[in-house]
Amino acid sequence: RPGLALCAGCGGRIQDPFLLRVSPDLEWHVACLKCAECGQPLDETCTCFLRDGKAYCKRDYSRLFGIKCAQCRAAFSSSDLVMRARDHVYHLECFRCAACGRQLLPGDQFCLRERDLLCRADHGPPPDGAAA
Repeated sequence: RPGLALCAGCGGRIQDPFLLRVSPDLEWHVACLKCAECGQPLDETCTCFLRDGKAYCKRDYSRLFGIKCAQCRAAFSSSDLVMRARDHVYHLECFRCAACGRQLLPGDQFCLRERDLLCRADHGPPPDGAAA
């Protein structure tokens, strides 16, 4: 209710006829709900993401906290196709042998040594009992 809530942005009492509630316990003046990174106003027309009590626009939240490519360290967009190796995720174009630079395709055998992907030609056959 206006007049009783404290703004999570400025800390002041919300006496405006309208307030924005982003989660059950965080409320803002309409003018105070902005992206903590770029300052873009966050209202009912755009998506708002919360982290540690701060609000972010979708672009900055993804850039700061989203999964990043293990090779180029860039964030993924929702339309990106990815390749995975253990707990690492790569853009398709970044999924390459560290030794020869050949792009690794689905079905190719490879080895992951620390952070380096190696094609079969550059890592040789897997040791006995190990899977590629």
